[in-house]
Amino acid sequence: MLRHAIAPVRRYTKASHDVVRHSRLNSDAKVLLLYVQGLPESEAAAPRPLSEHAARLGLKGRAYQKAKQLLADCGYLHEWREQGARGRWITEQLLANVTLTRDEASRAREGGAGADADDYVPSERPPTVGGPGERTVGDSPQTEDLREKDLPHPPPQDRRAPDADEAAVAEEPEPEAEPEAEPWSVPVPVPAPELAEAEGVLLSLRHAHRDLLLGVREARSLADAAAEWLRRGVSAPDLRRALTTGLPADGVRSAVGFLRHRLTQKLPAARRQVTPTPPPERAAAPARRGLVTCPGPGDEHVFRPRNDETHCLRCRTAAAFEATLQRQPLSEQWRTRVQECAAGA
Repeated sequence: MLRHAIAPVRRYTKASHDVVRHSRLNSDAKVLLLYVQGLPESEAAAPRPLSEHAARLGLKGRAYQKAKQLLADCGYLHEWREQGARGRWITEQLLANVTLTRDEASRAREGGAGADADDYVPSERPPTVGGPGERTVGDSPQTEDLREKDLPHPPPQDRRAPDADEAAVAEEPEPEAEPEAEPWSVPVPVPAPELAEAEGVLLSLRHAHRDLLLGVREARSLADAAAEWLRRGVSAPDLRRALTTGLPADGVRSAVGFLRHRLTQKLPAARRQVTPTPPPERAAAPARRGLVTCPGPGDEHVFRPRNDETHCLRCRTAAAFEATLQRQPLSEQWRTRVQECAAGA
């Protein structure tokens, strides 16, 4: 991308980088804010609604409503609706080039010190003598090089004979200089996972509230205190909720100081080291018994008894079934059995 810019000398408006580079404001909202900021004193003093200024820029309908909503959400536009003495409703609007809370906007509306000390209006300076000159476009002016120039010949040296001490010193070999370590060979310390996660939580607080905007260096200075919360069992969503709830009503003046105080004062207790209870020991399994020959009918077979059994399971089941039949004899013919049941036998 090529860039060519010439600063204007008249008919311009000073725009803050916070407004021009704002990520939430669209182009219509920025142009409307800069247009109202650059109005002359005669037009700015006239009580005109914001919609008339937007109509001059061609913003109407949905485009104007969206730009107005964005300015109100970001703290640049504040409105008050009041009922006058004759019963008519009056809407008063305040458009600032810096973000103001509701209390700061109310004080600015009443004529007090609504904004911070940094938002003062500079005093007028006396005009420069003479008319404006033309700006030339081209290379930068040539300046004289004041650095030390190289001489064509080295300065003459003293050619007298060296002394004995100087000769002895000259004969001693100079120690070899150790090679410098290459910059890419130095190991870079890898941050702990808690530090990286804590830094990400601190940088994401600006999405919850615009007063908690932190820079990268500010977030790294608070990452150690926030990582201690994570080491004590607090999850990242709970840490974000603890830092964004219960904010002061008049706004946060210093995001770094407020977050450092809250991280220190609301630090939870350390987790207790719970010793896991060992599982109960199982009873030792009984020793396996040897094979025993079953004395039951049929071919010779063996089984492994569990207690003091003398017959296998199949022989014991057959013997129990035969004993049951002997206690309750059944008739051979089913008709006789049906007659017995009908007679109540």
